[in-house]
Amino acid sequence: MASIYKICILKNKLFIFDIDGTLTNSVATYLISVTKALLTLGISDIDTDYINYKHHTDRYALRYNYERNFGKILPNELLHDFETDLVHQMSKLDPIKEIEGAKALIHFFRENEVPFCFATGSLPKPAMVKLDQCTIWYDELLLATSKTHEAREGFVLDAIERAKAFYNKEQFDEVISVGDGIWDWKTAQNLSLDFIGIGEKNKKRFLELGAKACFVNLEEFRKTLG
Repeated sequence: MASIYKICILKNKLFIFDIDGTLTNSVATYLISVTKALLTLGISDIDTDYINYKHHTDRYALRYNYERNFGKILPNELLHDFETDLVHQMSKLDPIKEIEGAKALIHFFRENEVPFCFATGSLPKPAMVKLDQCTIWYDELLLATSKTHEAREGFVLDAIERAKAFYNKEQFDEVISVGDGIWDWKTAQNLSLDFIGIGEKNKKRFLELGAKACFVNLEEFRKTLG
C-alpha cells in the first residue's frame, strides 16, 4: 500500500484520535456501563437510542436523560458521581480490546515524534480505563474529553490547544481527525479539519463524503506511513 505521508512531513502535522471504536473496541460494552450508571443515579426512563443523540458524549447523555426524567437542570455534582460509577460499572465487564493496530500505531507515532492527541466523548476516568485496558500509551495532558464540553467541537478544539502546549508548537501544518463515526466526520467538517475514517461500517459513506482516506483498522493505516 502506498505511503500517504513521509515521516519528515508527519512531524509537522497533528493527528487527533477518537477513542471508542477508533482505538478501542469499546462502543457496545461501554454503552451498557452508561445505561447502568444512569440507573444508579435514579434515572429510570433512559433513551437508549444513543446513536441518534444530538451529542455523542457522556456529559450530554447524563444531562439529557436527567432533564427528561426530572424536568430540572442537572446538578453539577452529579457529573462526578456519574463518572465514578461509570468506572465501577466497567470493572464488572470483560476488559476492552484494542482496534487492531492501535497500540502499535501510537507507539510508532511516539517513536518517530509525530504529534498526536486524544478527543473523546467519554469522561476522563472511563477514557483512561479503556486506554489502560488496551495498554495504549497516553498522557492526561493530551486527553480532551466531555468533562468540560458537551459538544464534540468543543473538546476537539481543546485537544488542539493541549497538543500545542505539549509539543511546544504555535501551529501545525495540518490537523487531521481520525475517527469511526459520522459525527467525527461532521465535527472535522465544522472545524475545517482533514479526516481519516476507521472501520468497515462507515467506510463507503466516509469516502462518499470526501474523507482524506479510510481504513479497516489502524494496522492498515500504519502501513501507509513511512
